[in-house]
Amino acid sequence: MKCLFLYNPNSGKGVVRRKLKYIGKRLGSAYETVDIVATSSANDMETRVREGALKYDLIVFSGGDGTFNNVLQGLGDQDVQLGYLPTGTANDVARSLGIPRSVRGALDVILKGRSERLDCMRINGARYAMYVAAAGSLTCVTYQTPQNQKKVLGWFAYFFRGLAKNMKLEVFPLEGECGGKQFATDGVLAFVLNGRSLAGFPVNKDASMQDGTLELVLIKQAKRPNFFQKIGAYFSLVTFMVVGMKVKKKDIDIMRGAHVRIHTNRELVWDFDGEEGLEGDIDVEVLRNRVKLFVPRKKKI
Repeated sequence: MKCLFLYNPNSGKGVVRRKLKYIGKRLGSAYETVDIVATSSANDMETRVREGALKYDLIVFSGGDGTFNNVLQGLGDQDVQLGYLPTGTANDVARSLGIPRSVRGALDVILKGRSERLDCMRINGARYAMYVAAAGSLTCVTYQTPQNQKKVLGWFAYFFRGLAKNMKLEVFPLEGECGGKQFATDGVLAFVLNGRSLAGFPVNKDASMQDGTLELVLIKQAKRPNFFQKIGAYFSLVTFMVVGMKVKKKDIDIMRGAHVRIHTNRELVWDFDGEEGLEGDIDVEVLRNRVKLFVPRKKKI
């Protein structure tokens, strides 16, 4: 049995780099061959996964949600067992699945947990996302925040970046369909969710990555909002992050379905799992049981 361990040396605060010997020893207790490789970029991670899926029985990787997204792109339609050491800033995939955010705990899941097949999302027939596709002024902070700031400040780096650069919530058109329900409105934020956690908040606690269902959240806004309507959008966002899917506000629409189609501005940029994605219209479908991942043995997912 052969295992490939890929790690992003720039993720987190260098914890994995300091524990490579320990990680190799733990994985070596279950696998005859353990190859450890540091990736140099997102593209390199994708390439290593694509090639490794043909040669290894298990691919273990460390990093944040963006790294998980890179792994999905590299995996494509190949089928290989995955293991995950979450070492990023928000770690929403790990939070959604109950994977510990310590190296020791995550390795215990890989070596003592259970393998499950999880849903993921495919966007426009080509790109993949594990837990979120999001659009709006604040969603870009995950990939615009400098890595050195994230290492020092952690999650707060996103908060300060949002205050400094993205406080103006731009209004954009949203028209489309989710689960057979059509919508047409203007809004400031849109989230297509496949996980329980968003920016570290358990907004979708009753969701599952195995139910074949996506949740669409739209924070609506007037096309030309006045001062009080602008303030109201911030209040609605905070309320949603705190209350989650149980929120009851007239400017927040929540829909569910296996397929989400959104038509919007051509220049609107979508964020996939914290990584810069596509512009304009998106067509999101659930890929059932697509990702084979080790999860905690007794955790409901």
